[in-house]
Amino acid sequence: MSRSINHNVHHSALPDFRNLGILLRILLLVNGIAVLATLVQAPDLSAAARQFTANAALVEPMLMLSLLTLSALDPWLRRLPYAAGIAAVLAIEAALTFALYELARDWLLTEPVSVARWLVLVLMVSATLLSYFNLRSRALSPALAEARLQALQARIRPHFLFNSINAVLSLVRQQPRQAETALEDMAGLFRALMADNRELAPLADEVELCRQYLNLEKLRLGERLLVEWHVDKMPGDALIPPLALQPLLENAVYHGIEPGEAPGVVSINIYAARDRLHIVLRNPYKASGDHHAGNKMAVGNIRERLQLHFDVAAELVTRVGEDSYEVRMAMPYVKAAKARPA
Repeated sequence: MSRSINHNVHHSALPDFRNLGILLRILLLVNGIAVLATLVQAPDLSAAARQFTANAALVEPMLMLSLLTLSALDPWLRRLPYAAGIAAVLAIEAALTFALYELARDWLLTEPVSVARWLVLVLMVSATLLSYFNLRSRALSPALAEARLQALQARIRPHFLFNSINAVLSLVRQQPRQAETALEDMAGLFRALMADNRELAPLADEVELCRQYLNLEKLRLGERLLVEWHVDKMPGDALIPPLALQPLLENAVYHGIEPGEAPGVVSINIYAARDRLHIVLRNPYKASGDHHAGNKMAVGNIRERLQLHFDVAAELVTRVGEDSYEVRMAMPYVKAAKARPA
């Protein structure tokens, strides 16, 4: 396992200008500020409507141009230190303000307006938005992520631990090499579960963790547990929230395989398409009976962590069929940064 452990506090970072949730918030906040400014300026509602139309003539083109520019430059901006990134964003906004003012003053402005006034307003709004996203990230990231991860890590079922130990003990004398491998799998699994998993981690590490977990379950379930991996189209450089797949596989085994006596297949399909990473997990399902009923805790937990990392750009949906249970995750395809040469 190469999973890194990060004990650092939350670091300030620019918002992801390609995230749909971030863009929607910027649109709503800027237009909300424009409405408030209009109400303050206008003496009555009829004048407010005219004033808002006049303000929107510059606000909306400036807003759209800013979002397109920041989205295009997002990979470069996010590589900068936070202070340099803030300075770069403000410089971009200043340049766009001057450019748009020169292009639009003759045919959009009904009254003469100083470019300095617009520049001050644009920089104030930009600084306010950057401060808002930084405070939001600081408030959500460490406290909420830590609480969710603690709850997730506390979920590991005692029966799995005891059954795994018993399975290893049964192999020690007759198959010592297999017992040693099983102990290594257990060590890797518990090391990952107990780590400080607040940052995105390599998808390859999560898959390795899941293989270790399924190998341990295979010791006690034998031929009842059949696993199908479809990872030939899995991107090797993708990053995902840690423990996004293993708890779902635990549910698949616990709810889909253990209740039945016949062999059952757990299928995992991972692929990338159109800058999106897709993970599809399917396991057997029986509508009758109440064995190990309920698996909403892990699903809800992972859904919240996806939202924490990717906002509305990620989704997790479940579907119950006649004889199968399916979980589908989709999130932005975030690539790991290439290591710099020594």
